[in-house]
Amino acid sequence: MDVDTIRRSLEAGGLRCTPQRYAVMAFLMEHSGHPTAAEIFAAVNRVDPRSSRGTTYNNLRDLVQAGLVREVAVEGRAARFDAKGMRHHHFICDRCGNVEDMEWYDLPRPAARSLGKRVFRECELIFRGLCAKCARRQAFR
Repeated sequence: MDVDTIRRSLEAGGLRCTPQRYAVMAFLMEHSGHPTAAEIFAAVNRVDPRSSRGTTYNNLRDLVQAGLVREVAVEGRAARFDAKGMRHHHFICDRCGNVEDMEWYDLPRPAARSLGKRVFRECELIFRGLCAKCARRQAFR
């Protein structure tokens, strides 16, 4: 991912392109998995040791609020983050906590009157179960 693409995506989200924010966004855009905030901090800190844990966490919050990064909540485990621009759902393994991307399925939007005064922004499916690796382990028990 080139510098200009990341810079433009930050600016399109209404965010300044600080070195720390750039480093967080670059890591997420180049990372194929769904890292935790601690994993992102460790990676960013290896590149720039001046980056603090608080700054990294605040940048993640800002990126999520700007809609550039998605936070995937995993019950009982650390949240994971995803900057893939394509729309997709997630599968979460109940045993190991691994988060995998799933193909996007269009869902019918609820009627505005059924939502009352709530603002409906998006809908995401989260599939739960055992990943292929954990399912194989279970089969051998």
